Amino acid sequence: MQHFHAQDGATLAYRDEGEGKPVLALAGLTRDGRDFDYLEPHLSGVRLIRLDSRGRGGSAWTGADTYTVAQEANDALALLDHLGLASAAIIGSSRGGLIGMLIAATAKHRLVGLCLNDVGPVLERPGLERIGAYVGVRPQALTLDDAAGQLAAAPGFDNVPPLRWKEEAARRYVVKIDGIDLTYDPALRESFASALAAPPADLWPLFDACVGLPLALIRGANSDLLSAQTARQMRERRPDMLFAEVPGRGHIPFLDEAEALDRIMRWLEQLPEA
Repeated sequence: MQHFHAQDGATLAYRDEGEGKPVLALAGLTRDGRDFDYLEPHLSGVRLIRLDSRGRGGSAWTGADTYTVAQEANDALALLDHLGLASAAIIGSSRGGLIGMLIAATAKHRLVGLCLNDVGPVLERPGLERIGAYVGVRPQALTLDDAAGQLAAAPGFDNVPPLRWKEEAARRYVVKIDGIDLTYDPALRESFASALAAPPADLWPLFDACVGLPLALIRGANSDLLSAQTARQMRERRPDMLFAEVPGRGHIPFLDEAEALDRIMRWLEQLPEA
């Protein structure tokens, strides 16, 4: 793991692995770069750059007021600057996809393609409320095995081997003397609650700003955040967008499912050479 300083001085962590087309991987709200561990072994000819957004993983905790999509988009661009990259493709899971769309709308010259993992311009309220119920709440588990059992009850996920949930527990939690704890700043709960209380924003202009870019969408067939209707509307606006719906997955697919891998590989082929 390596580190750099954001524009406000915050120390942020990232991983930079492989050679080839630069792809910046941005994880979801409470997750970090390890979310792409399942995808990474399947990639070739790709320089995979994984950012731990501020407040998550190995990055500094900078307070609730700084945990915004706009700030995290600025951090992503600062990482590209740090690496001397004029542009890169982005694969974004959930919140990471929102960051990617915002960059398309505000700094499109830095973006050469966008792959969205179970996120779009319309976020369903039930999914947001489900997420809001657990953000910043320490799990009631004493061991990672206990935590894995709780994760296995996640809505929308079918036929997931128990080993995968154990791997997920090891990525999402840390073990302390008094039990399992979070890998992120609990203050994310405050920032998420503030965003949830605000009037819904029209995000379609952000999606439409992706015009001309190679675009892909992965949707969990059982997702409660990205509806089938929204995915259909996205495809109508962008008929050239690669699309996969992963059966037996809610929010978010792991990205090593056959359906997801097929579309991601085709999307990577559309990206310009490094």
